[in-house]
Amino acid sequence: MTAYHFIGIKGTGMSALAHILHDSGEKVQGSDVEKHFFTQKALEEKNIPIFPFSETNIKEDYTIIAGNAFSDNHPEIKEATKQGLTFYRYHEFLGEWLKQYTSIAVTGAHGKTSTTGLLAHVLDASYPISYLIGDGTGKGHVESKYFAFEACEYRRHFLSYQPDYAIMTNIDFDHPDYFTSVDDVFNAFQSMADQVKKGIIACGDDEQLQQIQAKVPVVYYGFSSTNDFQAQNVTETEHGTEFDVFVRNTYYDTFNIPMFGNHNVLNALSVIAICHYEDIKAEKIKALNTFEGVKRRFTEKSIGSQVLIDDYAHHPREITATIDSARKKYHGKSIIAIFQPHTFTRTRTFLQEFADSLGLADEVYLCDIFGSAREESGKLTIEDLQKLVDNSCILNLSNTEVLMDHSDSVLLFMGAGDIQKFQESYEDQLAFMNDQQIKKA
Repeated sequence: MTAYHFIGIKGTGMSALAHILHDSGEKVQGSDVEKHFFTQKALEEKNIPIFPFSETNIKEDYTIIAGNAFSDNHPEIKEATKQGLTFYRYHEFLGEWLKQYTSIAVTGAHGKTSTTGLLAHVLDASYPISYLIGDGTGKGHVESKYFAFEACEYRRHFLSYQPDYAIMTNIDFDHPDYFTSVDDVFNAFQSMADQVKKGIIACGDDEQLQQIQAKVPVVYYGFSSTNDFQAQNVTETEHGTEFDVFVRNTYYDTFNIPMFGNHNVLNALSVIAICHYEDIKAEKIKALNTFEGVKRRFTEKSIGSQVLIDDYAHHPREITATIDSARKKYHGKSIIAIFQPHTFTRTRTFLQEFADSLGLADEVYLCDIFGSAREESGKLTIEDLQKLVDNSCILNLSNTEVLMDHSDSVLLFMGAGDIQKFQESYEDQLAFMNDQQIKKA
């Protein structure tokens, strides 16, 4: 029996895939940098070994799965090649693995992770399923009926998949280090649509998705009456959002979700549409109302009069949606945005759009740009963004205590890098101040 060795096992997709193989009875291990990542706790709880990178990790008869962030010159990849071991990139292996199931790919420029989480939650309430979510969460089951997974468009990696179904949430220009324009992104999604085998669930309110041509049925969802699945009578409640669903202009049922914001209604509507298409009853779909969210997507914590929210938002459209959700849920509280841009190319490309979206917050704190593994430095600085954002300050780890000035506020920590370290620093400051007050008392 082969052992699967993951090069870069702490990555969100890689760790999720490791969980799936482990849960399916396979022997799994991996390697990564020694820096702590939020994904590794769940791996350690399953006793999945994690080693520092070293060519000595590569043994005879191993099957190697490498994260897409690592070049062919990585020591472990070179050793695997030298030994002639079976070798896959992450997306290549996933493309082979999902062929065992009725597979549902969730793709789009925004909303992939939340939508995959919603879909997995609803299906998991009724069936033995497997799923891979881009927050590092994965589950395998030897008797899985469905496989729900997040399919990333970056570098057209999702073209390694030939899913039975695809949910397409939107098409937008992102990853400017690879894509040249929104037309380039559209062409990638069109190529993906050509590979879907049974049906596509697409957001009909998205102008780009309206142009998708497919060989399989396309079911549209959204707020417009032209959609096959339409949300009407959207109402914010004390615990989330309620809305009616009409299927081809005929009332279907009323659903509740424990989230706020139109983007969350759309995500839920896509799940309702695919479940309806698969003849899953409305009562089972209503498991939506018990969804607890995915990691790093509007993850909330209350400390005193403040609400601290950790969110992966790293594109202007995502920042706008996150601020909108916070305003709808926390009426009357000031919204304080703490934002760490992710990659120099994205920051440069969307500089004014970032400024416009951050301007929706009451006050803004900006952290230094986080360079990805593909991009370590750039001439752009965080000050270039600050010049465009009113009511903004630079935040660093040595001055997070300034956030204490915002009592009775919502602090939104947003970014795809290591923005969590700023929240952790601030929470440490709060704990220290609390200890000092106890000692004085």
